Amino acid sequence: MNKFNFVIIAFLTLVLFNSYSQNVRMNGYALYTLDDDIETSDGNYYFNGTIKGNLLWGVGFEYLFNKYTGIELAYFREDTDVPTNYFNGITYDKTFKIGLNYIMFGGTGYAKIPSKSIEPFAGGLLGMAIITNKEPSPGAESSATKFAWMIKAGVNIMASKNVGLKLQAQLLSVVQAFGGGFYLGTGGSGAGFSSYSSMMQIGFGGGIVFNFGK
Repeated sequence: MNKFNFVIIAFLTLVLFNSYSQNVRMNGYALYTLDDDIETSDGNYYFNGTIKGNLLWGVGFEYLFNKYTGIELAYFREDTDVPTNYFNGITYDKTFKIGLNYIMFGGTGYAKIPSKSIEPFAGGLLGMAIITNKEPSPGAESSATKFAWMIKAGVNIMASKNVGLKLQAQLLSVVQAFGGGFYLGTGGSGAGFSSYSSMMQIGFGGGIVFNFGK
């Protein structure tokens, strides 16, 4: 099952579940991520680059157990460039174009405050990142699946019981995401090393909240 089928099935499941529940909402996301430097070495080869900041968009479906606790299944997407140089006796420079797809699941806690229109929140998600190298070097891997996690905090400002604005800051990490095997392969440069560098991007933005319940 690919990631898109997974998201579609999850969507249909939650829509069906909503017919029996008044506690389901949809979160639309649009955040800008900051640059993140990555580097690694295994003693023979050295690799460094910068994951450029770009738009991270997504959609999440959240079930609220009560006013203060929810669980969410979310999908995120980011397309960006990674200017890179690597050294194995000769220095190489190249800008890679990558696609980052995330499928994540986690929980959100909402603060207890008197206001019904303001919802401060914080939470975390775990899942997987599917990284696609759009222009792989000869012999290099064109995709990789890695463990990912996110922590987030922000506030929902509800314009009505059914629609609101989301403001959010987050830290998103992909563990052991980038390395010689993914970028270089054995063609061209002849470099292929096992050491990897994790990705960690800070993001700011928000989105829209839709409550399906009455």
